[in-house]
Amino acid sequence: MSQPSSLDPLFDSALSRSLDEHDRNLWRAIREQAIGGKRFRPRLLLSVYRALGGTDELSAGFVADAVELFHTTFVIHDDVIDGDQLRRGKPNVTGTFSARAIAAGAPQAQAHRYGETAGILAGDLALAGAMRNIAMCGAKPDVMSRLLDLVDLVLHRSAAGELADVRVSFTGADLSDVLDIAAWKTSAYSFELPMQAAAILAEADEHVISDLGQAGRDVGIAFQLLDDLDGVFASPDQTGKDPLSDLREGKFTALMVFARSTSQWDDLSRYVGRADLTLAEAGRARTLLTESGARDSVLALAGDYRRSALASAARLPGDASDVVTAAIDQILGTQASAHGVAS
Repeated sequence: MSQPSSLDPLFDSALSRSLDEHDRNLWRAIREQAIGGKRFRPRLLLSVYRALGGTDELSAGFVADAVELFHTTFVIHDDVIDGDQLRRGKPNVTGTFSARAIAAGAPQAQAHRYGETAGILAGDLALAGAMRNIAMCGAKPDVMSRLLDLVDLVLHRSAAGELADVRVSFTGADLSDVLDIAAWKTSAYSFELPMQAAAILAEADEHVISDLGQAGRDVGIAFQLLDDLDGVFASPDQTGKDPLSDLREGKFTALMVFARSTSQWDDLSRYVGRADLTLAEAGRARTLLTESGARDSVLALAGDYRRSALASAARLPGDASDVVTAAIDQILGTQASAHGVAS
């Protein structure tokens, strides 16, 4: 996929309008958070746009940058919700501001509150920046209206999915609930938004927009299923996150849904959701998740969604079919290979 435009002009503009040092520090933290990501969302948007015959690179670039800033927004807020202070192995916005408060002499509790406050505000600023970028993209009024409708829907679904993800941690959920959350929380903004925005900008036919939406939904669910496996089975070098976090939190994923229906659950439940879980106990939990067949069940389900995404991609016209097929392989390739998911 082609290289996206840089977010530097957007951040330079935001910093030039900053009111004081605190405002500047928030925008600097947002910029730092946005650096180092894979940026596959803007690359995906630009590649699909070009494949559908789009030629206004400036307009598409503004929307592509907005999509990346939406991602930054959700990452920042997600870290606050999860209580994480690290992202990609280094302090995130919350962690950065917490450390500053501690350095200034604040007690741990106040420093943590300051960090979370900064995370909420930084996410809000990033969201406003993304909307501003879309408003400045220069698209025709009818195209702009459709873009804003799409973004509005995605924001509603993402918020509902994030809240539901927390809610099921204490209410429980069945497999359909978990898959719906993956569709709302992951598919909507990471995959459906960039591909459908590209089609709207290129003024593609409705059936193309629909097929891109279905492909995005399915690849997003497959991605989330594999990502949840990574959260339990992958090393911190691969994920940049604490390998005990999901088990200690008792995160309610498809892996746990499958495990709860097996004879291993009585033993496994002694380890899941324990804040003091040790490395050795986590190893035992992983063994039980494998022996129960839960891991293989999630892998099989991810494979089904991957194949469904590829089927939707095959219905797209010409170059768009090739681009989206290649994107699906690229997005899921590393995860699928690591976990043995067949195409």
